[in-house]
Amino acid sequence: MCPTQKSQQSDQLLVTDIQDDMDLKQFLGNVIEICIVTRDHKRTIEGLLRLGIGPWKTYTFQPSNTTNQTYRGKPAEFTIKVCFAQAQNVVWELMQPVSGPSIFQEFLDKHGEGIHHVAHDCNNIPWEERLAGFQARGFELVQSGSWQGRNHFAFFETEHATTTTFETYQFPDDWEDPVADEEYGLPSHASGTA
Repeated sequence: MCPTQKSQQSDQLLVTDIQDDMDLKQFLGNVIEICIVTRDHKRTIEGLLRLGIGPWKTYTFQPSNTTNQTYRGKPAEFTIKVCFAQAQNVVWELMQPVSGPSIFQEFLDKHGEGIHHVAHDCNNIPWEERLAGFQARGFELVQSGSWQGRNHFAFFETEHATTTTFETYQFPDDWEDPVADEEYGLPSHASGTA
């Protein structure tokens, strides 16, 4: 057997083992978010509004409102400006690192601004099982926290295998958005108003 055939056979066994555990599509669930990392959230919002993506709500995730913060497996304190806009079935998110260690600052330093990650819902998998499922597939947790102590989010080191980062998060059923730091609406030429 040539090395290529051995590699293909090994890859097939890995895929079969994972599929025996749970179908890959069922594990990931629905794509619910696309995130852009930026150095200037206001500039990026302005450009996206011109494309009809908005309105936007901005928040500051920081130690006072985001508990259980971790970075690369260790407790950490970070502050990030986070902005959200709903566009049909997908949430657009912007992240601007402000302080502390983060995979978002790493991304800016390595790649510059751009699409950083996609997020999938938990697909009705309990939170701890969801985290364990990523790790069982060889993807380590690299950043996490709980916004308002209730919206759990986790990012996994999937870039080496997929060229992008994957996030999963869980909102409680009774979640209500907190008051935004700032809100930006559609410009008059994009919304059709004079």
